[in-house]
Amino acid sequence: MVNSFIKNQINTIFVHVSDLEKSVNWYSKLLNQEADISNVSRPVHNLIMDQDIGLTLDAGPAGETKNIIPSPYPLFNFHTDEIEQSYQYLQTSGYKIESDIVEFEDFAFFTISDPDGNIIMICNG
Repeated sequence: MVNSFIKNQINTIFVHVSDLEKSVNWYSKLLNQEADISNVSRPVHNLIMDQDIGLTLDAGPAGETKNIIPSPYPLFNFHTDEIEQSYQYLQTSGYKIESDIVEFEDFAFFTISDPDGNIIMICNG
């Protein structure tokens, strides 16, 4: 077997966005972070995460606007210990909820969409 030099780990998730400032505000509010737009500059903005995997919003070079074609499937998920409370909070906070809570024996999830229509899963378990 040939050794690959690629590690078995995810380093950073890139979310392609059309409006960097709007997306920074949206994701920051979702993750209960302060958004200091004066520190946002193209082409990318790294959100502060409580783990080793990073989340980078990528709007591309200045002067260009990306034409985002979102996937109809979730790109990734954010974890919650309180699925019902998270659903209610996002619903009353004006987030676009894409699915009701789906429950399985050992976990549950629902989906929301960001300003560009990217589907994000909120999941427990």
